[in-house]
Amino acid sequence: MAAADPKAPAGAAAARRLARGCWSAFWDYETPKVIVVKNRRLGVVYRTVQLLILLYFVWYVFIVQKSYQDRETGPESSVITKVKGITLSEHKVWDVEEYVKPPEGGSVFSIITRIEVTPSQTLGTCPESMRVTNATCDSDDDCVAGHLDMLGNGVQTGHCVPYYHGASKTCEVSGWCPVEDGASISQFLGKMAPNFTILIKNSIHYPKFQFSKGNIENGKNGYLKHCTFDEVSHLYCPIFKLGFIVEQAGENFTELAHSGGVIGVIINWDCDLDLAASKCNPKYSFRRLDPKHIPASSGYNFRFAKYYKINGSTTRTLIKAYGIRIDVIVHGQGSFLCDWILLTFMNKNKVYSHKKFDKVCTSRQSPGSWPVTLALVLGQAPPPPCPSPQPGPTCAPPEQMADAPKRGAGPGPGASQDSILTDPRGLAQL
Repeated sequence: MAAADPKAPAGAAAARRLARGCWSAFWDYETPKVIVVKNRRLGVVYRTVQLLILLYFVWYVFIVQKSYQDRETGPESSVITKVKGITLSEHKVWDVEEYVKPPEGGSVFSIITRIEVTPSQTLGTCPESMRVTNATCDSDDDCVAGHLDMLGNGVQTGHCVPYYHGASKTCEVSGWCPVEDGASISQFLGKMAPNFTILIKNSIHYPKFQFSKGNIENGKNGYLKHCTFDEVSHLYCPIFKLGFIVEQAGENFTELAHSGGVIGVIINWDCDLDLAASKCNPKYSFRRLDPKHIPASSGYNFRFAKYYKINGSTTRTLIKAYGIRIDVIVHGQGSFLCDWILLTFMNKNKVYSHKKFDKVCTSRQSPGSWPVTLALVLGQAPPPPCPSPQPGPTCAPPEQMADAPKRGAGPGPGASQDSILTDPRGLAQL
């Protein structure tokens, strides 16, 4: 214990010296020291780095990316389509009402180019399709009565019966007969299909900038009756031939019509709204959306049936349709000068500021009512109605009460009125 006593005063003295040093250093004045190195090689490297940084900001940030602009992606969009044309198959003439599904004219629709028809199906019993797993049989022992295959065409009856053609046998099923593979007839509708015309009406809206535009020429009656789309001469005539769309997507029309496929019509609205509205134009591109090089997922087909009655019994015609599905996809980006630039550097900055900031009329309050005034400025309380006009400023915008400093010598009545009608000093330079 006696040996530890001398160390305590030494530790306390060190702590006091450290505290005095920190307190003394707190009041020191520091200034950087600049050393100029007279070396041309080092100077070239230094200026090159500075130039690269400057070019990055000027060229990439401001010119390429236009970071000084406020942006809005994904415009609100509406698409209406209409197909016209007739075509022939081996057995009949087809019009729009028959080969366009669905008929409502939305952004996604199909144009039938080939069908496999199974006519006169009725409810009964018949051989199962050989394409169904475990459908083939040699005797009734190979078929299970009541068995239902989710990929089949009906419920097995337990009998093994001859197939529609050939010497093979399959299990008998109860369902719509004959099954599709047993009596289907193929018809090709694609002979005249390349000449079908498709009208694509599209309108977009950027709510952030209150900007709207459509892709159809305005003010020309009958214009759409005598034009087809051309990127140079008829940009605002959105009438496309089906053959043109398939060709622009890089596909062979005959092959696509036989197996079916999905084509995307992409409408891009990239608009610099600092420019005139006439500079905001749609850009069209076309490409195939389904992976044609993957057999399991390429092509496009669907089934539907037409029902009718013969001698009181329900009969239907089953149609397996192959076609070209059109997906109209709209995207884009609108950009505009940001608020800071509008409120600071533009010649009419006071006008922009007057539109951006709302003014709230408040009656004069006594000095002790500052909580009410603050609540009004922050929008947390409804403003009282303005009093009747009196000499001098009786109503002032909340921005002025909150932010504007006191003026110099008292302004005249005209200056007081200007301070109400225009932006309070300082708000236009935020």
